[in-house]
Amino acid sequence: MMYENIDFNSIDLTQEPPVSEPERQYYFIAKCRQYVKEQEELAGHPLTADVVTFGCQMNARDSEKLSGILEQVGYTLSDSEEADFVIYNTCTVRDNANQRVYGRLGFCNSMKRKNPHKKIALCGCMMQEQNVIDKLKKSYRFVDLIFGTHNIFKFAELLCRMFESSGMIIDIWKDSDQIVEDLPVERKYPFKSGINIMFGCNNFCTYCIVPYVRGREKSRRPKEILQEIEKLADDGVVEIMLLGQNVNSYGKNLEDEISFAQLLQEVEKIDKIKRIRFMTSHPKDLSDELIEVMKNSDKICRHLHLPLQSGSTKILKAMNRRYTKEQYLELAAKIRREIPDISLTTDIMVGFPGETAEDVDDTIDVIRKVGFDNAFTFIYSVRTGTPAAAMEQVPEEEVHAGFDRVLEAVQETARKQVARLQGQTLTALVEEVNEQDASLVTGRLSNNTIVHFPGSADLIGQIVPVKLEECHGFYYTGHRVEETK
Repeated sequence: MMYENIDFNSIDLTQEPPVSEPERQYYFIAKCRQYVKEQEELAGHPLTADVVTFGCQMNARDSEKLSGILEQVGYTLSDSEEADFVIYNTCTVRDNANQRVYGRLGFCNSMKRKNPHKKIALCGCMMQEQNVIDKLKKSYRFVDLIFGTHNIFKFAELLCRMFESSGMIIDIWKDSDQIVEDLPVERKYPFKSGINIMFGCNNFCTYCIVPYVRGREKSRRPKEILQEIEKLADDGVVEIMLLGQNVNSYGKNLEDEISFAQLLQEVEKIDKIKRIRFMTSHPKDLSDELIEVMKNSDKICRHLHLPLQSGSTKILKAMNRRYTKEQYLELAAKIRREIPDISLTTDIMVGFPGETAEDVDDTIDVIRKVGFDNAFTFIYSVRTGTPAAAMEQVPEEEVHAGFDRVLEAVQETARKQVARLQGQTLTALVEEVNEQDASLVTGRLSNNTIVHFPGSADLIGQIVPVKLEECHGFYYTGHRVEETK
């Protein structure tokens, strides 16, 4: 049964809810629709909802699922935290993400005092930490609903409990092997979409809390992934991004094992899909098979995000990354040799416990030898409950000195890498009208570089050839090249 074919008004709410999923959630969507109508009559206006997303692409995809259910139950989606219902989809990779959420809650509490009917919910990775739940129960009692990462598919059911209760609802699962398909989704972009192919992580890097809050790796069955992509293609999507904490280990826990490279080959066969992206790849699991499939593909984008974290073998070992500096350099060289037009981007952490100035030198050496097109560079953040939290921390002044050196090296090499495209004509997927200049549109090249060029809103969602005229460090300006027939 597919939710697009469901008449929610015809569901008999006098019966007990179904046991099986997703039919059980359809029942609660129908029930929520009644509650929302009642609340609208009390409020005297249509109810609005705002989903605020923190964190990664996985969280962004989860937010699209939350938005889809909110629309089905009768809310009008808003981009304002003054909405009648605000849900924060949280991240907990770094402590400052947690602090941002607490700050937003304080702001929402002041609005709730003015509007006692306002509802506030929290979900996502941050909610999987017991110390966070304890703090919310003690100091943020005005929050109406709290749930985590493993039971997001129960959102409609939890909404019903929220409407039926006057107190805080908390529903946190430690883990789950359930993957519930075919629930409503409201996509942010009509022409591109993320697709979850797996959930969780088995790597246990010593600095990372993801395996503890997202659970162990669970791969979706390929048939269900391909069916979802086919539906998206029929709905006008031309670019998809396959999402997982470590996509290279996709399929290992399935009964009929399939590699990530083999899944990509199946996705390529879907005619209306023109571009395929994926993230994130762990260097220790990136296979020769995947490199070969990327090399020979006309659809897989010429961009690979390959997190380095550190260029020091000593620090990599302490991080439990399971590769050395030399192995990473060898892998990057192989990728560049086989796919010369590839864009390599990365994540780099500075200030991991035990890191010295010499370790930072190693990281800078890798940056210069690989020549990353861009890097997300950040300072190590202590995450309670991870092994690294108990290690001896690096003095703050040393961390910032190392960070400045790494950032300078990244910017220097990235500018050179991006500039190599100047004068070329490449295709760009037009994503939006430029925010600063309405006479321009903004497009994204296959290698993930941004280009701004003259155009109008009717180009959005189209893939068009663009001449890259001027490099501005990390992006280009150019003009559209008319295609000859």
